[in-house]
Amino acid sequence: MKGWTGNILRINLSRKTFKKEQFSEEFAKKWIGGRGFALKILWDELKPGIDPLGPDNKLIVALGPIAGVPMPNSGKTIVAAKSPLTGTYGDGNIGSHITIQLRKAGYDILIFEGKCPAPEYVFIEDDKVSFLPAQDIWGKGTYEAQDWLEKKYGKTAGILSIGQGGENKVLYAVIRSMEGRAGGRPGIGAVMGSKNLKAIVVKGTKEIPMADPKAMKERGLADLRAVGAMDKKSGWSVQGTNAVLAWCNEMAALPVRNMRHSSHPLACRLDGQRTSEARVATYGCPNCTMRCGIAILDKEGHESEIDYENVGMLGPNLEIFDLKQMASLNYMCDDFGVDTISAGATLSFYADAIDHGATTGDFKFGDAERAKELLRLTARREGIGDLLAEGSLRMARKFGKGSEAYAIQCKGLELSAYNCKYVPGQALAFGTSAIGAHHKEAWIITYELKQTQRGSYGRDKAQKVIDLQRIRSSIFESLPICRFPWIELGWDLKNYPEYFNVATGSNWTLEDFTNTGDRIYALMKAFWAREWPDTDRTADYPPRIYFDPAIADKEGIIAGKHLELDKYDVLLDHYYDIRGWDKRGVPTRQTMERVGLAREAEELSKVTAVS
Repeated sequence: MKGWTGNILRINLSRKTFKKEQFSEEFAKKWIGGRGFALKILWDELKPGIDPLGPDNKLIVALGPIAGVPMPNSGKTIVAAKSPLTGTYGDGNIGSHITIQLRKAGYDILIFEGKCPAPEYVFIEDDKVSFLPAQDIWGKGTYEAQDWLEKKYGKTAGILSIGQGGENKVLYAVIRSMEGRAGGRPGIGAVMGSKNLKAIVVKGTKEIPMADPKAMKERGLADLRAVGAMDKKSGWSVQGTNAVLAWCNEMAALPVRNMRHSSHPLACRLDGQRTSEARVATYGCPNCTMRCGIAILDKEGHESEIDYENVGMLGPNLEIFDLKQMASLNYMCDDFGVDTISAGATLSFYADAIDHGATTGDFKFGDAERAKELLRLTARREGIGDLLAEGSLRMARKFGKGSEAYAIQCKGLELSAYNCKYVPGQALAFGTSAIGAHHKEAWIITYELKQTQRGSYGRDKAQKVIDLQRIRSSIFESLPICRFPWIELGWDLKNYPEYFNVATGSNWTLEDFTNTGDRIYALMKAFWAREWPDTDRTADYPPRIYFDPAIADKEGIIAGKHLELDKYDVLLDHYYDIRGWDKRGVPTRQTMERVGLAREAEELSKVTAVS
């Protein structure tokens, strides 16, 4: 087998044991890597209904056949587990030196089982695994933990760590790396914390197996230069991802005041030009020539690395338009190891719930200092922070009084920073994302708005969402690799099957990847149905407030407009029909058999109806 190492390292934290296992070429080509590997392992090895924060859950770190190879933006790693936020499969991708080091250590997959008896970190060096006490960094933030581990193991060591948010099992805690990288929005950091696992450190010395090493090196280095030149010519890295803020504001798609509004005259204070002008450093993932991590100084003088998602959710969505204050909130989230998107959405929901009488409290939109204190309480799970740590959906269920309608989430995961209250295709993308609302699954909004199809609910939109989910799940989440060269620079998709073929000696086309994407998405949705056997189509709805005429903007390009439930249901029917899923949104037996999941269909039928 070439391209993959073929090796799994299974680590039992309770017993402090480890063993190397092999996977077959058939498994590799059926699931590719990354998300595909993690999903299949968790489906096979987790019993339905297990506690996501209990020792029976498993933390997966998974790579693929081109991960870590010198080529454009190949420094990505998938972290996955049963999500404590959604109660089903959850994952995230993270740029990290661990991508390179784990491959050089000889592994494509790490499986962590059980729970450390006391706070520890695991050090993997080729075939050696050490379980080491973490008392010096337990209770510390991710910046201090990263610095402590780098001093001990070097700056190129692969390091994944959690902050106090993960330690205290905040349900949207993430895993962090290289100070500015984060992944695992559905609470994968909380799973790591539940295992008393503060960090994972990896160093390797072996060669990464390739079918044609010389061709891979030549192609990879040439394309690194090509993508770098394209980025320089386009100027994309000047503003990075935050360039989209001004566009979202102009197109009435910006999150403002818990997404009750979609634009704001003060948003320009946080836009890509302002953040670029305030830049003090630029950072990126390994093997990246279009670095998007723009660091600015926050109110307290820390270097805070920002991108659009955290600017949007911690800025206008909280009605905070002071750049340095927004950067302070971002820095705190990063240091505590909590997701900036969910943190911003949960805080904005809390302010909204107070405004609308669902609860009482002293937090108001625009109050940056109180927001900081609430983040501290959340990371420690103290006072009101214990409830904020549960995320907006659980808070709404506790508050009642109709507040669940304006908890801006799908399946328990808060929406990313794109206000789609009159953008049906993006609403569908958030609603049908199998890990909960996440822009990485199908970012259709630019297509939708550029095509001046904002208010249409046609079958073509459902098809476009599915096309993007297929590509992103199979290529970008499973190889895995960063999608920015393709999205931002127009790097041709055909390059990715070609990389795969050079690495593995295969002869795949884009169609092979899209077919695998269908298999992956079917199993992700089956995972949801297995955990939630009474599931129905409402699980694929966007926030209910999006259908409420009362929140329609009073002026601007979408004045008086909102999503229409009956039309959204038709759009959802189109989606299910194209997918081959039933009216509940569950893959049919025929569909699962067609994509190679006959055994999984039989397992699913034991807990819920499979038509």
